[in-house]
Amino acid sequence: MSALASLVRAYDRMAARGEVPAFGYSTQNISYLISLNSDGSVSGKPSDLRRGEGRKRTGRPMAVPQPTKRTSGIAPNYLWDKSAYVLGVTASEGKRTALEHKEFVHSHRNWLAGSNDEGLLALLRFLDNWTPERFAALGWPEEMKDQNIVFALESERLDGICIHDRLAARHLWACLSTEGEKTETACLVTGERGPVARLHPSIKGVWGAQTAGASIVSFNLDAFTSYGHEQGDNAPISEAATFAYTAALNRFLERDSGHRIQIGDASTVFWADSSDASANHEAEDILGGFMGIDEKAETRKIEAILEKIHAGRAIDEIVAELPQGVRFFVLGLAPNASRLSVRFFLEDDFGVIARRYLEHVERLRIEPSPKEQSPSMWRMLIETAVLRKSENIQPNLAGEWMRAILTGTPYPLTLLSTLIMRLRADHDVNALRVAILKSILIKNFKMGAPMSLDPACKDSGYLLGRLFAIYEQVQTAALGRDVNATIKDKYYGSASSQPRKIFPLLDRGSTPHLSKIGKQRPGFKVNLEKLIGEVMQMMLPDDDPYPASLPDKSQALFALGYYHQRNEFFRKTEKPAAEEALA
Repeated sequence: MSALASLVRAYDRMAARGEVPAFGYSTQNISYLISLNSDGSVSGKPSDLRRGEGRKRTGRPMAVPQPTKRTSGIAPNYLWDKSAYVLGVTASEGKRTALEHKEFVHSHRNWLAGSNDEGLLALLRFLDNWTPERFAALGWPEEMKDQNIVFALESERLDGICIHDRLAARHLWACLSTEGEKTETACLVTGERGPVARLHPSIKGVWGAQTAGASIVSFNLDAFTSYGHEQGDNAPISEAATFAYTAALNRFLERDSGHRIQIGDASTVFWADSSDASANHEAEDILGGFMGIDEKAETRKIEAILEKIHAGRAIDEIVAELPQGVRFFVLGLAPNASRLSVRFFLEDDFGVIARRYLEHVERLRIEPSPKEQSPSMWRMLIETAVLRKSENIQPNLAGEWMRAILTGTPYPLTLLSTLIMRLRADHDVNALRVAILKSILIKNFKMGAPMSLDPACKDSGYLLGRLFAIYEQVQTAALGRDVNATIKDKYYGSASSQPRKIFPLLDRGSTPHLSKIGKQRPGFKVNLEKLIGEVMQMMLPDDDPYPASLPDKSQALFALGYYHQRNEFFRKTEKPAAEEALA
């Protein structure tokens, strides 16, 4: 099933529950309501519908007649619009504000001509008598400028009924929406015959896209057309299907929808499809919890699943307890000029997707574990960014990584190279970075990367990382922790990429440090020398212990070995025998 077809099915389910507007309507943020008397006069000051505090106040979501798609021309909306069209006032210079207001009045005189509805007649009388100068004379707030405005009769205002909600207004809008010559053909999405949508409504809420919205389907240049077709005739999708997929997608992209998460520059939405509404809801909640929609408020069910993973439970057992028979969809969108590009689209059984994600979580397990037991994708991506700033995350990396996780394919190798560059630049070998490197080694290179310190691992990169951590411990034990720079600060980048240049230097430098330790703590010196000897003995005799260079995967193992050995020194255990002998 295509992305658009699955969105149409999602719209049908949400429409049955009253969660999305009816055909021909869309949800818009409305900031002010002007209350009118039957004679068209204004009844008091406009009502402020905005929510929030200070500058973050936003309009109230309201189902209104679908807005006209504007490019560069002047096109008013039916019974509502921004202040420039409705009142002829704007906060900016507004070179064509007068023309916009004139067109709004002219269009409504044509649309509402012949109507005898009380509400529609009141609006016409208001427009006939209104002049932009009255805005200041009435003392209406400056904050009202450039905001979306609707109208209501004062007698119906307290009941929450606006003029566009009245039966006559809805009937007239249905007639206006079907006017004009329209091509009828089989819809590519539903297969049913119907009028073809020439222009598709805008998709709003995609991070980085135009605030007015952008399109997934559009043909605005001759190069995109074929066989003499124009606009939507090049990919015939019915008006009903067009409205349905855009309404569903706009609903999913809302900030509080529970169906979206920002992964790098990819605005990702997901939804479930089965005959069991409760199973759909549970599946969406679980995947939303995995992706970290709300890191501070994880559900108990998500915590329980992750605890089972950390406890070593088999993934097959965990998947068997999840909702069954649910098709799941994940769509990643990113801005591309005035359009939206589809970064990835995935459709599969929820159990399959959940298994792949849990396998990803399993590959990330490491000891000692990070402070955050279940870090979100966004939190892990921050580790790849310069200065850990979200704006420095590579644009395509997030989408490619998420697609690889959910499809079970190898991770993008740019993730490996980016992390290695960050380690060489800032020398911060932390749990999250090492966990990601470990998962890449397992997934892409089919290597048995150890979860915790593995004294039996003979890989040269892992052994060199352990040896580097031991040399650092020798320096710290001899000079204390207040040195200006440790060998990690000076040599980590070179040691992990060109061991032959650095390790002989570290070996010579450790001799005076060990001598100093021996004078103060002879037992600890013996333990460190034994540890160095054990690691050196693990290196294969027919192989160069200090290679001239290490490939990326060996540099990842270097970081893993360093992390394991370094944290082994801080592990809280019983006093070793050597320490007891010194006591």
